[in-house]
Amino acid sequence: MEEALKIIGIVLLAILIVFVGLVLLYVLFLVGASLLVNPKKEYVTKSKFYENLLSLSTYLATKLCGIKVIVTGKEKIPEGRFLFVANHRSNFDPIITRYIFHKQDVAFISKPSNFKIPIAGPLVTRCRFLPIDRENPRNSMKTLVKAIDFIKQDQGSIGVYPEGTRSKNGKLLPYHDGVFKIAQKANVPVLVAVVTGTEQIKKRAPFRPTVVHFDILGTIPMEEGQNSHDIAEKARAMTLEHIYEKEGGRYELKEESASNVKEE
Repeated sequence: MEEALKIIGIVLLAILIVFVGLVLLYVLFLVGASLLVNPKKEYVTKSKFYENLLSLSTYLATKLCGIKVIVTGKEKIPEGRFLFVANHRSNFDPIITRYIFHKQDVAFISKPSNFKIPIAGPLVTRCRFLPIDRENPRNSMKTLVKAIDFIKQDQGSIGVYPEGTRSKNGKLLPYHDGVFKIAQKANVPVLVAVVTGTEQIKKRAPFRPTVVHFDILGTIPMEEGQNSHDIAEKARAMTLEHIYEKEGGRYELKEESASNVKEE
């Protein structure tokens, strides 16, 4: 019996050493790949290597953090290009979204500080994500124009969180109208989704699993006479209705007590 326990202990230790070794090798590989990216360059051409590397990394992140993603409505994803919008509750939202849309060539608009994160920053830069400076209207408009051209030139679709920041208490914040000009000018549908459960990951990972629901609600087609405010209101109404149906009374409580919203 004692001998058997020793063997089991040795095997488990060997497995742990191999696992840790593989993780370290992968991290070193990511470091090397990130060093080859020029952070000041705006990349136009798609790199299958970096796209696949980012997709693999988001996949591994979900598994290592014990995240189980339940996706509904995948059949509603358009075949062509689109503007993707969703609510924003956690820093894990982009990771989950990239994990789901790894085949759709979706580049996200994000705050500049995210592009300075070691390893992750260079990866998203090479995958043609776009930084937006919300403090400077002129620079923000330049980013929107780049996003419009990105879609028009069939380089890919664009993803954005129209609340502009994370909600710290679950309350759905007002949507910024400006980002919907991307869909309007590029003449593509808006794909609306709702993410719930990501706000629990930080509290539970990696030792307790977290269930995340990613519900794709449908598209808002571009119609003549619509302005960006109309589109934003439609997208927010769809999102709000779905969250209310999913979370019910809990969401009502959050609406009443919502006060802790911090710009990022």
